[in-house]
Amino acid sequence: MKYDPEKHKRRSIRLEGYDYTQEGLYFITILCFQRENLFGRIKERKIILNDGGRVASSCWEEIPTHFPQVSLHEYVIMPNHLHGILEIRPSMESKGETSFAQRANTFSSPSQTLGSIIRGFKIGVTKWFRNHTNIINLWHRNYHEHIIRDISYYHRISEYIRTNPEKWEEDCYWG
Repeated sequence: MKYDPEKHKRRSIRLEGYDYTQEGLYFITILCFQRENLFGRIKERKIILNDGGRVASSCWEEIPTHFPQVSLHEYVIMPNHLHGILEIRPSMESKGETSFAQRANTFSSPSQTLGSIIRGFKIGVTKWFRNHTNIINLWHRNYHEHIIRDISYYHRISEYIRTNPEKWEEDCYWG
């Protein structure tokens, strides 16, 4: 069935009217398609990444290379999902400066939204999976995000991310 925007209205899970280029801290959860365990396994309450999981970790760590205004905080690659905290800082462009990447004419995204950051990450991991496995549909549509508005919430989320492998059997994403 072909997509018809009149029939197939998709409800956005984003906060209406919120500027996702805005500086701040964001707690991100990205799920594998049908919650398949594609990135590794849990053994003795620790994550053991497979090749795909190591690629996902590497792509996550490369985000600041492509988006210099982004800093990575806690993150964990789980067998079938990822949790991470991204920080968007004011870009040099908003201060009237240009980055080395821009001066060197290397890759820089025309869009600096949280969605474009996540899209770029998903594309990188998907390309590897399609080139090295028979997996075509890697990701669940979209991603979940929470805006971190205070330090106590930040600490709770950081602890949740750090201890996620230990609580695998209790996790709502557990296969």
